[in-house]
Amino acid sequence: MKEAPTSTQAKAARRAPRREFAFMWVTLGSAPDRFKVHFHDVFGDQFDRWGGPWRQRQPRFRLSGLGVAAARRCRPGTRTGRALQSALREAVRSGRLVAGTRLPSSRELAADLGVSRGLVTEAYEQLTAEGYLRSGQGAGTWVSGGVRAAARSVRDLAPRTPGARVDFRPGVPDLSLFPRAAWAATQRAVLGRLPHSSLGYPDPRGLPELREALAGLLARRRGVVADPERLVACSGVAQATTLLGFVLREQGLASVGVEDPGSPEHASLFAATGLGATSLPLDAEGLALGPLRRSGVRAVVTTPAHQFPTGIAYPAERRRKLLDWAREADAVIMEDDYDGDFRYDRAPVGALQGLDPERVVYTGSVSKSLAPGLRLGWLIAPVSLTGRIVARKRTMDLGNPAIDQAVLADFISRGAYDRQLRRCQRAYRERRDAMVAALDEHFPGTEVSGIAAGLHIIARLPERYGPEGVFLGRAAGAGIALRPLSDCGDAGPEDGSVALALGYAHLGVGDIARGVASLAAAQGLGSGA
Repeated sequence: MKEAPTSTQAKAARRAPRREFAFMWVTLGSAPDRFKVHFHDVFGDQFDRWGGPWRQRQPRFRLSGLGVAAARRCRPGTRTGRALQSALREAVRSGRLVAGTRLPSSRELAADLGVSRGLVTEAYEQLTAEGYLRSGQGAGTWVSGGVRAAARSVRDLAPRTPGARVDFRPGVPDLSLFPRAAWAATQRAVLGRLPHSSLGYPDPRGLPELREALAGLLARRRGVVADPERLVACSGVAQATTLLGFVLREQGLASVGVEDPGSPEHASLFAATGLGATSLPLDAEGLALGPLRRSGVRAVVTTPAHQFPTGIAYPAERRRKLLDWAREADAVIMEDDYDGDFRYDRAPVGALQGLDPERVVYTGSVSKSLAPGLRLGWLIAPVSLTGRIVARKRTMDLGNPAIDQAVLADFISRGAYDRQLRRCQRAYRERRDAMVAALDEHFPGTEVSGIAAGLHIIARLPERYGPEGVFLGRAAGAGIALRPLSDCGDAGPEDGSVALALGYAHLGVGDIARGVASLAAAQGLGSGA
């Protein structure tokens, strides 16, 4: 017979971390659209820590996921009640509860959890007040479309999911198109003639020959006013953004405007420099000017050539007015030339920087045209910022690897880079056409946009394919990775229908056709459903 634990042992056991997990299934939606979200180690861990009995318990695999004693102590305003709010809040932030998801009624959820209805009502009211949920009289409670998912952990930064059978998420080029033979030949030739002096500590701006080559390329292809003395070679647009962020922070700025919807990485990178991010809405032509003027920001980041994720190409009039705002507000615009080289049905739009190089910081990279692993990019800043940016680059890493810079310079000068761009253009245009055709076959009525350029399209499926949460869950169950438009900010549909940013560049034509067919099959659809 075991001895009863002493009071000291009991206290120690209560403090010890528990290794068992309580599992809870929460039923969402209503017939015929009922589905379940699996909260793993979110509710269970918090209820174990704050509300459950001391004695060791076995993992529970029933609907409530809560010990009976814990459930009885669940009352509004208690620590356990706050735990429910915290768990729901985190589920929305992390994207496990996606925008447009309909939550069960307070009565249904309370019954499922075995807690008081008042606790659930209080949680819903609190999260509605905070903007995580929205509700209407007789319309139920939904996850709001205005909540941006929390910054991803380091583990989540890997762009692909190893377990995914098909990955339609945007942002990655076809790495098999990297010109291995041409790059290797260029590298051998460069190493044979590179002077010893070029292997010393470099100019933090980059090798002169690379800056000259890039200046010529960007002036010719993108209409950039490219002075090699103001060009800084850097480790992609990510480092360019960070460099600018540090300099703006030194000048007293507290926040930078970011497009919404837009790339979550912009806000994350500025946050690393101590700057906040002010979300600014878009209209049909790009950044909406009224909210921009009212925001009071003195710096904004844009993707005017091919806005991420919507695919908007800022028209000439919007570009002019954006520059007018910058002059009036004494502000700076960071231009992320996202997918600026990849336009399929018309000539590329020139860079915004070419219209006013003293108000625009221009950034770009070879991540999509060659490979992101090269970590080669550039930044061209106004005269007023160049010195500070170069000083920050010097203290950050002393400059980029000299050999890689010399290879890229030669690759550009010999015309190999232009040939690579043409090769990519042909491949990606064919894959875009395959994606549009596959969607038309398997999801008729889908509205596609952003198809004139870039490496992804926006697909808005008819309402009959929703709700989005069910659609995404079925896709994930079939090993198909998707990125809903709502991941990119306040862009998801308010009615729970499905809107996706579908990447196609890294997939072959056959892979795209089979992948979309598999996606339809996962939804229980036949061809032409």
